[in-house]
Amino acid sequence: MPVDVPEIIEVETTRVACDGGAKGLGAALGHPKVYLEMGDEDFVECPYCDRRFVLKAGPKTGAGAH
Repeated sequence: MPVDVPEIIEVETTRVACDGGAKGLGAALGHPKVYLEMGDEDFVECPYCDRRFVLKAGPKTGAGAH
């Protein structure tokens, strides 16, 4: 049985939020909203849904949200 590859989302900030919900559906089908910080890396993975947030070129800091 094939394994689904986790979703990869490009972001412009090193701080992101994830609720696991599909776009337009909100968190109703997801998980509790968590805020994730990349630190020195250029990516971070959600511990609930394995969604990977990848920083676009040119690191920035701030409160970006998904």
